[in-house]
Amino acid sequence: MKRYGLIGRPLGHSFSAGYFAAKFRREGITGCDYALYELPSIEALPELLGAQPELQGFNVTIPYKQRIFDYLDDVSEEAARIGAVNCVRRDGGRLTGFNTDIEGVRLSLRLLLGDDLPEAALVLGSGGASQAVQYALAEAEIPYAVVSRDPARGNFLYDDLRPEVVAGHRLIVNATPVGTFPHVDEAPLLPYEALTAAHYLFDLVYNPERTQFLLRGERQGARTLNGLPMLEAQAEASWRIWNGVI
Repeated sequence: MKRYGLIGRPLGHSFSAGYFAAKFRREGITGCDYALYELPSIEALPELLGAQPELQGFNVTIPYKQRIFDYLDDVSEEAARIGAVNCVRRDGGRLTGFNTDIEGVRLSLRLLLGDDLPEAALVLGSGGASQAVQYALAEAEIPYAVVSRDPARGNFLYDDLRPEVVAGHRLIVNATPVGTFPHVDEAPLLPYEALTAAHYLFDLVYNPERTQFLLRGERQGARTLNGLPMLEAQAEASWRIWNGVI
């Protein structure tokens, strides 16, 4: 049995196991399993690897996309530039880190924006997922500012987000877990009344399908996209990496 999985904490919201189970059925893939491994800390990773010798590779989610670096033997050039890893391939005792989030972000931006490149973007959050978003925005030559709870890691604090700031950034990306199931009534702190039909909202959260962040944007006429296309794209890229296609 070839095993794959997801590490992070918490994982009760994750669709990854369901996605891969459906993929295995749809494509007639046998002898494979994908499971959720909720680790109390990243220091528990060696114990997991020792208990799961058949684990061929795994995805990494909050809060370990940056902390995983200390446990890797090698990192892809792109993951190193992004500064976050969400996919690990295991070759014997050797662990190599990759970033497949970037493929999902690229696809999502194309789906949401089309040919309309906003003059500026706001990226909510400064963690590992945010790093991939920032990388993709830089590639697309869309200027951006980062909003963080930590003044050392962002251009704005949430208290700084006046209506004029939101009005001047037509693309807003939620790269935080705020609004994820079961906390479906929560939303990032924004002056949503400043949003217009010219705004785009991209939420990396995919459970629920329509977060409060997206719903509040839609009420103002903004165009929105959730994290499902990103989940699917990064999962397929991870599968290719684990199976030596990349």
